[in-house]
Amino acid sequence: MTPAISRAPGILCGVLAVGLTGGIGAGKSTVADLLVEHGARLIDADLIARQVVAPGGPAYRPLIDRFGPGIVAGDGTIDRPALAALTFGHPDALADLNAITHPAIGAEMAAQRDAFVGTDAIVVLDIPLLRPEHRQSLDLAAVVVVDTPTEVALARLVQQRGMAEADARARIESQLDRAARREGADLVIDNAGDDKLLRSEVNRIWDRLVALHRGVQDGSGTT
Repeated sequence: MTPAISRAPGILCGVLAVGLTGGIGAGKSTVADLLVEHGARLIDADLIARQVVAPGGPAYRPLIDRFGPGIVAGDGTIDRPALAALTFGHPDALADLNAITHPAIGAEMAAQRDAFVGTDAIVVLDIPLLRPEHRQSLDLAAVVVVDTPTEVALARLVQQRGMAEADARARIESQLDRAARREGADLVIDNAGDDKLLRSEVNRIWDRLVALHRGVQDGSGTT
């Protein structure tokens, strides 16, 4: 039996904000799409991350000042592979990148969430690198983790994305491990199986979120 979510959920004038995360290859984007089919409103951190580093975006000039003009492509945009080459495997450089981009991404996510104030929406914030502090800063009612065994995620990255196995494994190992990610979850979606199983899992989680939303609205705060 799935335990009740006992923490006092964040609620913004009827809006229920839910964090969605999962490791690379876990199928998080597919889950996000399925939740949207159910009626969720989606805020995509990856899309916002691209927007804040676009020319004129709040992180564009600070990135060039820190990493140099070599990260600028011929069309004036940030050359993401060039930037990744300077930061992947380099902790200090990665910390500087995060210090520049994360506050800008967080501010835009909060602004997009606040745009739903006054509605009764369930808003899913898709955050690949969801951290404990996001619960407070984004006023999350719950965190949903998409969980997939490492070897299954590896096979998907190689077969579906065409990544080299060594590169895929390195990217998986650079992220938070499964146990730590699950430990920070209120709800876990098992994506170790086929599409039918995943849809069943998403249906289950959606019912839980609807019940949580209803509980917040009537003052119980739990499901």
